[in-house]
Amino acid sequence: MDSTAPPAPATNRLLLAAQGYAELGMIDEAFAELDALSPPATAARQERRAEVLHLRVQLLFQTRRWESALEVCRRLCELEPEAPQPFIHAAFCLHELGRTAEARTLLLRGPAALKREATYYYNLGCYDTALNDLVSAENHLRASFQMDKKLRDFARTDPDLVRMRHLL
Repeated sequence: MDSTAPPAPATNRLLLAAQGYAELGMIDEAFAELDALSPPATAARQERRAEVLHLRVQLLFQTRRWESALEVCRRLCELEPEAPQPFIHAAFCLHELGRTAEARTLLLRGPAALKREATYYYNLGCYDTALNDLVSAENHLRASFQMDKKLRDFARTDPDLVRMRHLL
């Protein structure tokens, strides 16, 4: 047994408490609960570790702490190299930090599973727009709208897509 990690019931309680605080908008309290969790070191506990990191990313997004969120997303990309969400989130952090070309490259080099996600194409459309590649942006946005019709409505208010309003 890993002596640095709390026993499973304590881990579950801390994680549930952190989730509850996050849902209530009590961000500082949610961070405190997550900070009380030691990252499990054993391979059998990697899924739990990823669950904790995903919640930490959610909290960092809510507080717009992009550098810290990027660091956690990169760890998640290592833990879950075939999962699309950590790559989408890491790229978003890069974009928010003004590193849009790097965000685009990260998505394009990510796992194949990304291509099944409407958000992948939507974000590429945003990044292409920011990088002034409007033809590619239009293609990516159209693909995202085909996969998820709700994204068209979201795009109408997205400040990243002001120049693409003709698609909407």
